[in-house]
Amino acid sequence: MVKKSPSNPPSLRIGTLLYDNFLGTSATLPVEMLRTAQASARARDPNARQIEALTLSIDHQPVVSPSGFNIVPSATIADTEPCDIISLPALWRNPRPALSKYRDYIPWLQQQVALGATVIAVGTGVCFLAEAGLLDNQPATTHWHYFDRFQKDYPQVELKRQYFVTQAGSLYCAASVNAMAELMVHLVSRLYNRQAATQVERNFFHEIRSSFEPTSYFSDDVQQHPDEQVVQAQIWFEDNFSKPVKITDVASQFGFSMRTFDRRFKSALGKTPLQYLQKIRLNNARELLQKSNLSVSEISAHCGYQGTASFSKIFNQHFGASPTKYRETVRAKLFSTH
Repeated sequence: MVKKSPSNPPSLRIGTLLYDNFLGTSATLPVEMLRTAQASARARDPNARQIEALTLSIDHQPVVSPSGFNIVPSATIADTEPCDIISLPALWRNPRPALSKYRDYIPWLQQQVALGATVIAVGTGVCFLAEAGLLDNQPATTHWHYFDRFQKDYPQVELKRQYFVTQAGSLYCAASVNAMAELMVHLVSRLYNRQAATQVERNFFHEIRSSFEPTSYFSDDVQQHPDEQVVQAQIWFEDNFSKPVKITDVASQFGFSMRTFDRRFKSALGKTPLQYLQKIRLNNARELLQKSNLSVSEISAHCGYQGTASFSKIFNQHFGASPTKYRETVRAKLFSTH
């Protein structure tokens, strides 16, 4: 019998909406980062999803950015199939003229979101989501210069002034292009894998970055889930990750059977307890590799691993590089300009 090769998954269709006075970088960067992720993922898995990028408008007329770049739309919203991801670039200065001229985007966005599209809106591009009513009673952010006007125009939106990134279900808002770049790394990790996200970081960020999560408001954040017993278990893991841990013992400590412990964690966080513990350990290991002079074996022991070989294997699987190579890369970036 001839074994059939698995069929390729459907392309990941990303549609970038164009309008007068859009900022070019905020329109092109998401696609460029996704294409980098695609190349990284397909180097390991030829069946990883490919990117199909579309530039969309209400007609086929070129759209001019404030910097003078002309972009001719590849399609109109009227003749486009449903998108997996929709990108709403930032606008230069007052967004009201664009909101008025491109009113046809409003029902189209409503329909696309109803069909399951993920939307990434940057800066004042968030106004299109607010105009569509998609952010009513939902968290959102926008460029700091437009905070007061945005709150006046859309009082029903929960404006999060202290956050650079917000998530409400499938709707993501980024306050700036830099915040959007951070967000794209997060989305790449979800769409492909952590190795692809690490490759994107290496290509698009020259500096060593700390986690952007404290400046982000995600509707599925740990702080938002209501399972208090899981929260207590999370705190225990964060306090004890450096010690040898048996998940079955932790489950018993908090009054769970192993099956229930797994189910409750997955329901609250989308991860098993073991996966959550692994995330804490690896994030701490990465921080120590970046900022300490501890040896790899010392870091391995500090982060609760029983041996350097197993630690190195898990680290490589997660970040796409050995601990030693990762340290060399980030240290080179840190000191190369001195």
